[in-house]
Amino acid sequence: MIVDFVGYNIAGRRGELIQGGYLPSTLHIERAGMDRRRFAMYASGFTATALAAQPPTDQPPLKVGVIGSTGRGDYGHGLDTVWQRLPDASIVAVADHDPDGRNQELAKLKLPATAGYADYGQMLQQTRPDIVAVCPRHVDQHRDMILAAIEAGAKGIYVEKPFVRTPAEADEVIAACQTHGARVAVAHRNRYHPAINVIAGLLREGRIGRLLEIRGRGKGDRRGGCEDLWVLGSHVLNLITSLAGPPRSCSAVLLQDGRPATSSDVGKGAEGLGPMAGNQLHARFVLDSGVVAYFDSVANDGTQNQGFGLQLIGSEGRIAIYADRNPLAYLQPGNPFAQNDPPARWLPITSGGVDVPEPDLAEIRRVQHHDAEAQDLIDAVKNNREPLCNSVEAALTVEMICGVFQSHRQGGREVTFPLQHREHPLADW
Repeated sequence: MIVDFVGYNIAGRRGELIQGGYLPSTLHIERAGMDRRRFAMYASGFTATALAAQPPTDQPPLKVGVIGSTGRGDYGHGLDTVWQRLPDASIVAVADHDPDGRNQELAKLKLPATAGYADYGQMLQQTRPDIVAVCPRHVDQHRDMILAAIEAGAKGIYVEKPFVRTPAEADEVIAACQTHGARVAVAHRNRYHPAINVIAGLLREGRIGRLLEIRGRGKGDRRGGCEDLWVLGSHVLNLITSLAGPPRSCSAVLLQDGRPATSSDVGKGAEGLGPMAGNQLHARFVLDSGVVAYFDSVANDGTQNQGFGLQLIGSEGRIAIYADRNPLAYLQPGNPFAQNDPPARWLPITSGGVDVPEPDLAEIRRVQHHDAEAQDLIDAVKNNREPLCNSVEAALTVEMICGVFQSHRQGGREVTFPLQHREHPLADW
């Protein structure tokens, strides 16, 4: 069987769950034409348990340039300060269009005024950083910032999620990475949590029996619907594919106040997300493995954010993953459809295993504060490999989100991946 994705052909048999991610069991990878627009999961297999702090080396620290945007996504969730804690990285410059925000950032990072730039292009050209942190949360800036960093010679880029706005933008970034030998890592931090490796092992071992379905939800707050899908659902979709493989197809519906959303409901999304419609959505993905994964989001659903994450439902148990929490996940053994009285206890899943106290809280903090993710990118640059949550894996998440919009625009009909329409499906609706 050949599974091919953007820029590559992967030759080998059907993929399997290994080392905390769903990786193709490949015999070789060969370059293919970008016009084929094919994709599948592409990850290095480097797991979070291997992301411990690296000892200092004799090599000089890599130069880091920080790009922020005060008032338009600012500096993300700590993507600027993480480099101060890593011995093999040194922040050399900050770019921010807002002078007050730029001066505050320079003071925070303890950098001189000469290290500040109003224009990130000028900063990149004059300082030539090895690594660039693309910090703003507003995704409409990501594509241009990433491409500028790559073209200026940066070998590693760490970018806030969501990655980019469309499959077309993802295609451009992936092509630029291939041309210039750059590596992009996306800040889906749950992907780096060592408990994910344990969960993958439980699935391999059949601890919950046959995996029947996956159910994911966003936070269901005021952003419910499309915004929730982009901002928080991107984390959930990324975990679904890393654990259970890439999607084959998607069917979805967008609702506005309970009725099907129409073109008249399309408006400008917050945080540079592009066109959006609907404060409620229901999506169904058929994965290559045959497992069906769902994602749902309803604005102000009353769950108080408790549903944010996903459940892996099997014939002999289920695993609940609670995004951004510690413990990250729980296992409930037993047939989830049987009437058990009393019900089986939910057992915490930590980096040490099932129902074991977390043995390495320091490493969990490193994941929560992006230290592990940034260190993984540095290691990827130095060792010429892909980071754990790389541009192709993140592009798959973007493709799934746009697949939701494309399906709804076609009346809820099933659309297959890769999407033939690479631009935003709601842009010209």
